[in-house]
Amino acid sequence: MGFLEDFGYWGLFVHAFADAVIFPVPAFFLQVSLSLLHPNQAIWFATVGYIACLLGTPVGYMLGRLLGNSVLQKWLKPSALTKAENLFKKNGEAAILIGAFTPIPFKVFTILSGALHFSLWKLMVYAALGRAVKFYAVGILFYVYGRAAENMVHSYLTYGMLGVAILLAIGINVKRRIQERPKTEPQKGKELS
Repeated sequence: MGFLEDFGYWGLFVHAFADAVIFPVPAFFLQVSLSLLHPNQAIWFATVGYIACLLGTPVGYMLGRLLGNSVLQKWLKPSALTKAENLFKKNGEAAILIGAFTPIPFKVFTILSGALHFSLWKLMVYAALGRAVKFYAVGILFYVYGRAAENMVHSYLTYGMLGVAILLAIGINVKRRIQERPKTEPQKGKELS
């Protein structure tokens, strides 16, 4: 990460792109380091990280599409793989939003989405929403509060984002359950003869 930090914007671009594909350390950490060094450029760092992550998302998806299934077949029994696929199809949106907010490397969600044949367009939409909030929340905090934002980011923002992600997941789950309820027609009273 220190090597990438020396390259500033380009280092963050490479890191955020790789975060969506293969890199094990989330781009969040490099964004925080660079924003701490240059708080007046924090919004630009957020923009670079955000764009790079979105460009890397379909690459991670295709990697999962091409190689993920064979890897999953080695790890999981066929019945467990089918169950995981159905679960991801039902709750994929919530998983992606949670992944977009938390410090979990985003590649887990891009590759899993490809391996389990989740819609690429849905992945892109949820990644765009979730990653925008994550990158720009950090960027705005550093831009407004300067170096004092480091404490806020480490103490409150991570937990706050995790809380928001959980609330979103619950909201999506509740909405889905309401939509899945069978619609019953009011029964007509039986005519007495």
